[in-house]
Amino acid sequence: MTTIWDPITIKNLHLPHRLALAPMTRSRAQDDGSPGPLAAEYYAQRAQLGLLISEGTQPSADGQGYLSTPGIYTAEHRRGWRTITEAVRAQGGHLFIQLMHAGRMSHPDNTPHHRQGVAPSAVAPDVTLFTPTGLQPVPVPRALSTREVVATIEDFRAAAASAMAAGAHGVEIHGGNGYLLQQFLAPNANQRTDRYGGSLRNRARLVIEIAAAVAGEIGPDHVGVRLSPGRPLGDLDEGPQTGDLYRYLVGELAALDLAYLHLFTAAEDGDLLRDLRAAWPNALLVLRAGRPVSASGLAAELAAGADVLPLGRSALANPDIVARLRTGADLNPPDPATFYGGSATGYTDYPSLGGAQAVA
Repeated sequence: MTTIWDPITIKNLHLPHRLALAPMTRSRAQDDGSPGPLAAEYYAQRAQLGLLISEGTQPSADGQGYLSTPGIYTAEHRRGWRTITEAVRAQGGHLFIQLMHAGRMSHPDNTPHHRQGVAPSAVAPDVTLFTPTGLQPVPVPRALSTREVVATIEDFRAAAASAMAAGAHGVEIHGGNGYLLQQFLAPNANQRTDRYGGSLRNRARLVIEIAAAVAGEIGPDHVGVRLSPGRPLGDLDEGPQTGDLYRYLVGELAALDLAYLHLFTAAEDGDLLRDLRAAWPNALLVLRAGRPVSASGLAAELAAGADVLPLGRSALANPDIVARLRTGADLNPPDPATFYGGSATGYTDYPSLGGAQAVA
């Protein structure tokens, strides 16, 4: 039986165990979108996790949705990420930069250019976002033209090349959690009549074309895709065809021979998860919402078909979580008040075993 301590090879990555760092927005980037000054320390502290997936990183100016999130599309961004990738490599880790376009999950007050958010269609989600003046409703986005959708594919391709130039081991394309690519998948957000809207295959087209473009640019061995089938984040509803949609999408992505598929699921998604596992030939990463983190509980998820288990808040609060799980030590509780924005507090100052502050 596979355990969380068994090594695994994912394409050209040789990982010492089955744990990874899940992508988590921390909202500590600088005003120009460069990673914040403590980001290299933050990621290096967690390098024992082997595979680190970065916080969501916008591939273009219009991809930003939240306050103080990083980008990877300018020379300044690349220089900032270079300090992170070098710090992670020095500690034996491997960093994949997650490319995340927020789409309609945006507010003009959260971005330097103060432009209206963009989306498949001019349909606002019934949600609020935190802004400099507090929670505000998400405004109606501007629908992308067909030409702009094609330009967005190029944005992802160029951002992937930029990530590799910054020393990343690869990129993860974010196709879930209510952001732009999942907005194209969901009929209640995508009311288009061109080749990117309407039928199941048309709604899946953008994710597939972006994955193909990125794989063509940096090689499929350096590309992962994250999906969250049926999850209603961002006020999305993928409708009664959700299962068929994702079976088709994953089958098309499988043909690209990418490094991994990363699924964010819930316990009730077992039947679809089994079908997607059967359709996916390479490494499968699974992050289950609300799962308890223990060596025995994680082993059960491996037995259910996952190959690697990304850890979220437990890794945020425990930079030495690998050692803690190996020894059965108690875990630090995460502090939600410090998840987003701020300084070292709740970012790089969680204590390691023995009570000392974790250091890179």
